[in-house]
Amino acid sequence: MPPRLRLAVTSTALALAAGVLPAHAAPAPSAAPPRFTYQVSKVTAARLGRSWHAGCPVGPRRLRLVRLTHWGFDHRVHRGELVVHERAVHDVVYVLGKAFAARFPIRRMRTMAAYGGSDPAAMADDNTSAFNCRGVTGNSGVRSQHSYGDALDVNTLENPYVDRRGRVHPAAGVRYLDRRRRAPGMLRAGDAVTTAMRRVGWAWGARWAHPDYQHFSANGR
Repeated sequence: MPPRLRLAVTSTALALAAGVLPAHAAPAPSAAPPRFTYQVSKVTAARLGRSWHAGCPVGPRRLRLVRLTHWGFDHRVHRGELVVHERAVHDVVYVLGKAFAARFPIRRMRTMAAYGGSDPAAMADDNTSAFNCRGVTGNSGVRSQHSYGDALDVNTLENPYVDRRGRVHPAAGVRYLDRRRRAPGMLRAGDAVTTAMRRVGWAWGARWAHPDYQHFSANGR
């Protein structure tokens, strides 16, 4: 064997023995799997916008802004925002962490300040939200549990609300009243979200005579 060829073979053998592969044969690094992350911070009255006003049962001092990751309908990870009562932070983070692990899709997650505190506007936009100091949709004389920051609405279009007069909110959600239907973002008994909610003791509005499929609350109201 010519000396030059012998040297090349010997060098390759030594490299393989040392676990070093030629550059063209190096395996591509695997991407790290997406992780659920969240941040909790205090919130001001200015940040709450029209979702809060003087006379609400909970003031900004007791509320928290939670920024967290969630899966979208586009199969990508997004960062959303919720405002909740300080005592609800642990429960909401736990539930949405389980939703993330199961890749349960959430259309969008914006604070109600982005909608000027308008629940109809937020529902029409298929928004997932928590705190909003307001009356019950379809029965404004009753204070909504969202006013206390311990209620959560999830994917409002795929999980509509039927008020006491039989009106569907949002109106476009009527096609999702057939809960036998299979569609991304629909809540079902035994799925990741409803199971996690049950574990933290929150109740689902789907059980009501006038079902609210999007709604969960700490006290069942």
